[in-house]
Amino acid sequence: MAEPSKVIHVRNVGHEISEPDLLQLFQPFGVINKLVMLRAKNQALLQMQDVPAAVSAMQFYANVQPSIRGRNVYVQFSSHQELTTMEQSTQGRVDEEPNRILLVTIHHMLYPITVEVLHQVFSPHGYVEKIVTFQKSAGFQALIQFQLRQSAVVARNSLQGRNIYDGCCQLDIQFSNLEELQVNYNNERSRDFTNPSLPSEQKGRPSQVSWIWRCGRYVHMNNAAAIAAAFGGGLPPGITGTNDRCTVLASNLNPDRIDEDKLFNLFSLYGNIVRIKLLRNKPDHALVQMGDGFQAELAVHFLKGATLFGKRLEVNFSKHPNITMGAETHEYLNSNLNRFNRNAAKNYRYCCSPTKMIHLSTLPQDVTEDEIISHLEEHGSIVNTKVFEMNGKKQALVMFENEEQATEALVSKHATTLADSMIRISFSQLQTI
Repeated sequence: MAEPSKVIHVRNVGHEISEPDLLQLFQPFGVINKLVMLRAKNQALLQMQDVPAAVSAMQFYANVQPSIRGRNVYVQFSSHQELTTMEQSTQGRVDEEPNRILLVTIHHMLYPITVEVLHQVFSPHGYVEKIVTFQKSAGFQALIQFQLRQSAVVARNSLQGRNIYDGCCQLDIQFSNLEELQVNYNNERSRDFTNPSLPSEQKGRPSQVSWIWRCGRYVHMNNAAAIAAAFGGGLPPGITGTNDRCTVLASNLNPDRIDEDKLFNLFSLYGNIVRIKLLRNKPDHALVQMGDGFQAELAVHFLKGATLFGKRLEVNFSKHPNITMGAETHEYLNSNLNRFNRNAAKNYRYCCSPTKMIHLSTLPQDVTEDEIISHLEEHGSIVNTKVFEMNGKKQALVMFENEEQATEALVSKHATTLADSMIRISFSQLQTI
């Protein structure tokens, strides 16, 4: 067996296996500093941050056969103790010509990424001239143009595989084949640092929104471009952004365990809640009035077929345009627990179907993993937890055995008190901790 090394040699890496696939395989064991794909040999070299992290990975995969996309891959310590720039340029990505423009894909984007964030990450490696961000099928992407090609090479070698934030927002960096970026506006989605006088928007097309009567009240409606911008440039597949029906009908509920507040905790992930009404003549049905048609469309799209309290939910648009006030109607319009009162664009980016992983925020600064587990374990088997700080605030990730358990924990414990702090819970799109 080769001497332990930070560098792991991976064999049988088929053409269908991507860099993010390999990163996901080894990320649970520590920070990955570099990754070199040897496409011509169906192999890869991957450098962990230190030898103990590489040893942990090798020990784990000595007992568990690693597999990616149905293909077994084989791992061993490399004879290289470290990947040098020369090795990466001569062996890795042989089909890529170094260029001053980088194509960056963000994986596991738990937090919003703006031009300012990207500039802060990449500018230490050289003068950044232009940044353009957009949404593609591969996820959130950005093109970053340096003044010098060598700066782009250094940035790619230093940042490839790194996380912008702890445990998420992983960088996958390639050289672009573009020669020059065209930037028309300086705003949160694009920036020309060599031309600060560019407008922030197209003249004659203001970004402010108009107020119209809809959903039984006045709401301000974003245009399609503004809505798409909230998702980084494009709407999720299956979302049109044109729906104007604000009330949804949730059916096949568990009437013994559901109530209005639990429904609020679930549906408020996709928009502000105006009113909720449980139908007493149909105890497994409820009406939920969302803040606008776009938010209602998100709720229908992401929650249809989700499982809660042993029941598979049906979520469809209601024939009722809104819910009238009454003794059996719960009002949430002015609730400070509505998530989209502030930072709506940020919250839209977090919308997803229920997952096994939940994200907890506004936690007490001295909270422990044991306290979090004790608060949540009645709802299912907890597989893993991680407590961390973001901008000086304590947060946590908790992975359950399945999506139903995570959903039950969310609807039952969002906005509950833990050590005198009201905690907030949402689904995380991370696959592993």
